[in-house]
Amino acid sequence: MMKMADSPIKNNAEINQHTTTRYFWVGFSFFICVIISLVTISAIVSDKINAEQAVPVSQLNISGDMPYTRTSEIKGALSAINLSNFFHVNVNDVHKVIMELPWVYSVAVRKQWPNELKIHVIDQTPVASWNDDFLINERGNAFQADKSRITTAIPAFYGPEGSENVALSNYVNMNRLLGFQHFNIEELMLSERFAWELTLNNGVILNLGRENRIERVQRFMDIYPHIIENAKDKQQVNYVDLRYDTGVAVGWKQPKHLIKDNRA
Repeated sequence: MMKMADSPIKNNAEINQHTTTRYFWVGFSFFICVIISLVTISAIVSDKINAEQAVPVSQLNISGDMPYTRTSEIKGALSAINLSNFFHVNVNDVHKVIMELPWVYSVAVRKQWPNELKIHVIDQTPVASWNDDFLINERGNAFQADKSRITTAIPAFYGPEGSENVALSNYVNMNRLLGFQHFNIEELMLSERFAWELTLNNGVILNLGRENRIERVQRFMDIYPHIIENAKDKQQVNYVDLRYDTGVAVGWKQPKHLIKDNRA
């Protein structure tokens, strides 16, 4: 009996099975290669990120308007902050320690990748001393700082605690008015009962009382030239009491040759 040849259908099935098996292993091998590549790349990237995160802050950029705060003081304040890791530095912590410096009014802090810390500082602007131990800024807020760093003359204010803003606003108004006759307030005293007393740059003391301060300052400016004209023997005015409705009381300085020398 003659042996029959394998059918074409059977041969095609074997070929297809062999091809499928080969594609499976090729695909599986490719998948494994992709997984290995991703793991390797992730490890490299992770190592790089960790290395970058370990970079310390090595550059400080300190700027701003700082006529009183010294750069060395800012750097000294930063000694309380761990700057060994750029990404771990908390700008709020930096802000807090610099704001504790006595002359600092405001601070802005930001990080500049990869290793820089930028700090912008604005100092207080002192406009007067307050009860000898404090200073007042242009917003009427009291603060304590080293007055020896002030290079320009500022007036001295005295008054009850909590009256700083009242003292400043009245000073601005009265000093502006007095400036028309080239007077300046060197000392302002506000009593517990809110009575006002001014010492001018020529040494004259103005007692204004509690009410009608601006009107009484204006009255002083109107009458002072006449007071000087009527002074006898070159007398110098010590004080002008303006608490009267229809006039003023004038006190005169004692002539120098009549002042007793108590040094002995």
